Amino acid sequence: METASGRRHAEGMSARERLMDAAYAEIVAGAWQGQRMADIAAAAKVSRQTLYNVFGSKEGLLQAIVVREVNGLLDTVVRLLETEEHDPAHAVSRATRLILLNARDNPLLRAVVTGDRELLPVLTTRSAPLLDVLGERIAWRVGERCPWVDASLAESVADVAVRLTVSYALQPIDPERAAERVERVVHGMLSRGR
Repeated sequence: METASGRRHAEGMSARERLMDAAYAEIVAGAWQGQRMADIAAAAKVSRQTLYNVFGSKEGLLQAIVVREVNGLLDTVVRLLETEEHDPAHAVSRATRLILLNARDNPLLRAVVTGDRELLPVLTTRSAPLLDVLGERIAWRVGERCPWVDASLAESVADVAVRLTVSYALQPIDPERAAERVERVVHGMLSRGR
């Protein structure tokens, strides 16, 4: 039974947020593949047409959910990077460890990594929106912390670090070992930029 406070909460949220929350619940429950857009729209109390207008497709909705989740994680990563004043390679390593632990423990990210054939492409063959968000934020931070690094090298460092991290998330190894390997690569790249 819907409560008055539940209705007010739903009314206070945008249709976009309600749709993403409804789809998120289906993903973490393992029911994404069988869900129709009409079912997700009904759960969010919006029309199916609104869902298509906002996200375009089921995959567009999925990508928006993953980007929202990763943006929250990236806010934590950025705070971590800000604490590492003098060693950007070590900061990227710490960020890698944090991301890998999150990929293992976060219900949505775990569902994407271990999920059905509709979920996995968000991190593999159709990962551009996610990689762009991650790469831009890391490149900006590397550029800020390493003034001697030109923008193209900062972008390359971010791209390599992100792709290695996603690869390690898909084929898990110990997060400490993965973080150490990413740090070596990033350190080598930044050393060449001096």
